[in-house]
Amino acid sequence: MEDEIDFIIDGTREAMGNAIKHLEKQLINIRAGKASPSMVGSVMVDYYGSPTPLSQVANISTPDGMTISIQPWEKNLIPEIERGIHLANLGFNPMNNGESVIINVPPLTEERRKDLAKQAKAAAEEAKIGVRNDRKNANNDLKGLDISEDLKKNLESDIQEMTDNHIKQIDEIYAKKEKEIMTV
Repeated sequence: MEDEIDFIIDGTREAMGNAIKHLEKQLINIRAGKASPSMVGSVMVDYYGSPTPLSQVANISTPDGMTISIQPWEKNLIPEIERGIHLANLGFNPMNNGESVIINVPPLTEERRKDLAKQAKAAAEEAKIGVRNDRKNANNDLKGLDISEDLKKNLESDIQEMTDNHIKQIDEIYAKKEKEIMTV
């Protein structure tokens, strides 16, 4: 019986932690106006017939806060890198100088910042819904166990506390991202 309880609690903790990890991954893709190599993290390049992540065929750096420089390991990949950036639909206009691909990251308008903050809030709400669903699933699993009402209430209280902590963490992550987005 104790094994089942541990399984439910540990599984719930892991599921709630995964909701937070997923949120963090989503928020990385919401750019805050400063150039970062992660902005092109989703770009795939046709490398000798197979789709390959950009980071595996080129060195990606940010010489300043508004520029991403992509130095391919093979010069013949420059057109493929440009095509990959266009296909990723990131809203960037890549330029090449024959040696590397350069992306000038345009500064965000106030309206665009607000849109990005809304996207971040939606992602945070999605994570909260996931955590609440994990709580519901755990409570349903507890109902199926043959344990005393007192123990059930204590476990439900523990699960609620775990839920509150994860939701607080989500709120903190969102607040930090919103501040980053809205800072000019």
